[in-house]
Amino acid sequence: MPADLEKRIEALAREEGASLAQTVVRLLLRATGLRDPLEPGNAPRRHDDLDALAGTWSEEDAEEFECTLAEQRRIDPDLWV
Repeated sequence: MPADLEKRIEALAREEGASLAQTVVRLLLRATGLRDPLEPGNAPRRHDDLDALAGTWSEEDAEEFECTLAEQRRIDPDLWV
C-alpha cells in the first residue's frame, strides 16, 4: 500500500475513533457502492408491522390459502414442451 494512502487511512481512523480494519471496510463499501453498516441508519431494521396479524387465521383461512398455493404451484406440462 502506498505510504501516503496508509497515512490517510490511519488519520481517518483516528478522527473517527475506529480501527484501521473498520475504516478500510467502510471505505471499500463506500467505494463499491455498497451500504456502510457502520453509518447511522444502515443497521438492519427489524420489522414488526405485521405482528398484529400473526395467529389471526382460522383453520378454514389456512386451508383455503394452502389450496390456492397448490393451484399456483401446479405445472402445466403443455407449457414446457
